[in-house]
Amino acid sequence: MLLISLFLATLFLAYSNGANDNFKGVATLFGSRTSSYQTAILWATFTTFAGAITATFLAGVLIKNFSGKGLLPDAIANAPEFHLAVAIATGLTVIIATLMGFPISTTHSLTGALVGAGLVAIGLQVNFAALGTSFILPLLLSPIIAIPLGAGIYSLSGYINSKWHLPVNQKMIDACHFLSAGIVSFARGLNDTPKIVSLILIIEYFSIQGGMITIAIAMALGGLLNSQKVAITMSEKITSMNPTQGLSANIVTGVLVIAATRFGLPVSTTHVSVGSIFGVGLISKKSKSNTRVFYQILLSWILTLPTAAIISAISYRLLQG
Repeated sequence: MLLISLFLATLFLAYSNGANDNFKGVATLFGSRTSSYQTAILWATFTTFAGAITATFLAGVLIKNFSGKGLLPDAIANAPEFHLAVAIATGLTVIIATLMGFPISTTHSLTGALVGAGLVAIGLQVNFAALGTSFILPLLLSPIIAIPLGAGIYSLSGYINSKWHLPVNQKMIDACHFLSAGIVSFARGLNDTPKIVSLILIIEYFSIQGGMITIAIAMALGGLLNSQKVAITMSEKITSMNPTQGLSANIVTGVLVIAATRFGLPVSTTHVSVGSIFGVGLISKKSKSNTRVFYQILLSWILTLPTAAIISAISYRLLQG
């Protein structure tokens, strides 16, 4: 019964993740009116699914990191009650933010949930050094790096165009924009799927391959059915944008997330994507970043970890009883 509950809770988490995250890769396509909402979400679904399947071969380090091993003794990290508490807390945190229209980080939520259940299990014996270097540092640094990179790439494109007066082929820009959005969505599937799969691998029925496909399907459904509110926030409320700005933001997001996955660093696609879009808006003369919305999103990021930790701690305590 406990393993069935874990399976269902992990599917709910995957659905919530898809609802909050799937549109982030294609937000610039819809925001710049390069495509309709329907075209954007279908492209995101296809490319995210492709990334999730590819993760089967490339993301072993992330699966290990998010199983809880290294943070906690193996006896606790392998317990179904621990994994169930983490899945419930992360799924609830992400779906609440989704229904409010806030793009938050599933990675951040998972980290908070691991800590919350871990503190109930073994108190302050949680490996906080591993938590800082392997989890918190990459999450904090990723948006800080993405904002100036987004601004820099867009500025560079404008400088090159003004210096050499290159003819702008709109169809070529749109094609590159679609490609870059696909790369970001692919990278997100590659980076996020293993983190969720790590929760169900203690169920003997699942191989890594079977787990990846199951989670990928649930993520796809979440994105198709429940991503509208986050889509509006990401595409229209952070900054207005044109196709070149959107392309610049996507290049930064794709490169950073793929590089992080390759080195096993649990960065948040959300933090990188929001940071790069905000950075592009900061440097543009024609569009203006909405700092009020950015600060609201920032507050939701700050609240994500403690919210997930509290729900996870309560869930784990109840499951122990």
